[in-house]
Order: sequence, then C-alpha cells, then structure tokens
Amino acid sequence: MLHVLVHMDKRGGKATSETIALMLGTNPVVVRRTMGTLKAAGIVSSEGGHGGGWTLVRDLGAITVRDVYLALGAPPALALEAATDHSSCPVEQSAVAALETIFGETEAFMLLRMGEISLADIGQDFERRVRLAQPR
Repeated sequence: MLHVLVHMDKRGGKATSETIALMLGTNPVVVRRTMGTLKAAGIVSSEGGHGGGWTLVRDLGAITVRDVYLALGAPPALALEAATDHSSCPVEQSAVAALETIFGETEAFMLLRMGEISLADIGQDFERRVRLAQPR
C-alpha cells in the first residue's frame, strides 16, 4: 500500500479501485477492502460514481510507514516463530523465552523506525532514483 499511496500522490492524489488493482495485479474488490481500512484511518477518502475513486486526505509528509502498517491491522512484522514442539522441556522453554524477547525488541524497533519514515521520504527517494536512471 505504500507503493499505491506514493503513486497516487505522484499522479495527482486520486485513483480508482480498478487502476490500483491493475497496478497490484489483484481484484478491485480486494483493493476496495484494503483501501477501506486506510479510509477508516483517515489516510484516504472515497467518492463513488463517474469520476469517483480514492483520494489522499493527508499530505505524504504527514503519513508514516507506521500509520499505514497500523491502519492495515498491524500484521506480524516478523515471519519467524519460536518452535514449541516440546513445551514441557526446560531447554525449549528457555530458548523460546529468549527468542520471544528478541522478536519483541525487534518489532518495537521496527515500529519506531516505521514512525520516522514518511511517505514523502519514499517519494523523494523514488524521484532521486528516476533522476539517476535518466541518461545523461
């Protein structure tokens, strides 16, 4: 969704579910459901009918990566999980406790960093990359 929101800004701040679905290679229904969570968070608004679509409500500089992450339901930031095959084993209990501490600290750091990066920062990096890719 970071990708979508920055594209929306660069293209005038508005897009239809169909346009976004083509960009992401998905179904417009999936887009509407996902964008609805961003709408509930005050990041976008929607307008139905001819000429309607999704519109950015806030400037990219006022939206952080964390804002989008939280709006999308704060999915697990790490795909790692401590195995609990032998939950009665004290060694496993100690290993799981250590890993859970590490995973918790890692997620806390990730949330902190996500709050420091705005979508405007991503947009500026995009523009820099486009300039560097242009032939001289």
